[in-house]
Amino acid sequence: MIQYFTNIDSKTVEIKQPDNGVWVNITPPLKQAEFEQLSEELGVPLDFLTDSLDIDEKARYELEDNVKLIVLKTPTENNSINESEAFYITIPIVIILTHHQIITVNSFDNTAIKKFLNTFHNRSPEKRNMMVLKIFEKVVINFLDYLKEINQRRNMLEAKLYDSNRNEELLGIMRIQKSLVYFVTALRSNELLLMKLERTNFLGLNEDEKEFLQDLIVDTSQALEMANVYTNILSSTMDAFASIISNNLNVVMKRLTSITIILTFPMLVASIYGMNVDIPYQHTMHAFYIPVILSIAISVVISWYFMKKKWF
Repeated sequence: MIQYFTNIDSKTVEIKQPDNGVWVNITPPLKQAEFEQLSEELGVPLDFLTDSLDIDEKARYELEDNVKLIVLKTPTENNSINESEAFYITIPIVIILTHHQIITVNSFDNTAIKKFLNTFHNRSPEKRNMMVLKIFEKVVINFLDYLKEINQRRNMLEAKLYDSNRNEELLGIMRIQKSLVYFVTALRSNELLLMKLERTNFLGLNEDEKEFLQDLIVDTSQALEMANVYTNILSSTMDAFASIISNNLNVVMKRLTSITIILTFPMLVASIYGMNVDIPYQHTMHAFYIPVILSIAISVVISWYFMKKKWF
């Protein structure tokens, strides 16, 4: 689907045909015929439009025929039905700058673009560089918001792990860990892209725009640091929980071994008195009670010894 937006009297207006100063937003469902038509109408290389179809596309920029391409990674919720997949993944946003329009291409519904659309009435289409930087800002805000959600999920799952050893909580922790791997990789890629944009001045920014870009680099670095911190905390938590499980298993095995030893001596006494040979006191009236009392006495002594050693 292709949408054309312009700003008229501080109002966002959707129009039917591209014009100068128009924001062209391409969203799912995506069709090859629409790409080809748009490529001819706006004079944009076709591969610039189709780059967003590759979910593994790296953050980068490129210039071809005076058309600028910027690929940025942004987070989104994973709608996969596979319960072992990450809660969140990262997808590319393709931003294309032609002589007259700004084009954004998304292979999935994108929260950052929706936020940008909500504030489009405050934008000045003639200040294209600032509009691009504002899209960058929405992407960084998205990362920070999702990182907060990830941290809340992690805290909830950790609290449940204290009272339960079910696989559901462990699977949830694993999905969070996968999400953080995606985030760290994407944020590092975005940070390098922004730093390269600042160094080369690919967009031709003025002083105010350069300062704004520097702030975005700082915010991206902070988001990357948060993702790294959460990753380290999660790894430490999983290691600690694995140690707890191993320790609990050792305690259970120690108790089972102690119980086995306690039951072994009564069985030994019963086995001796059950042999088909002459044994002491077999003809007395208390012949049955002697092995029973002896077995109980031995069990009590061994139990007392194990409890003293805190093996129970």
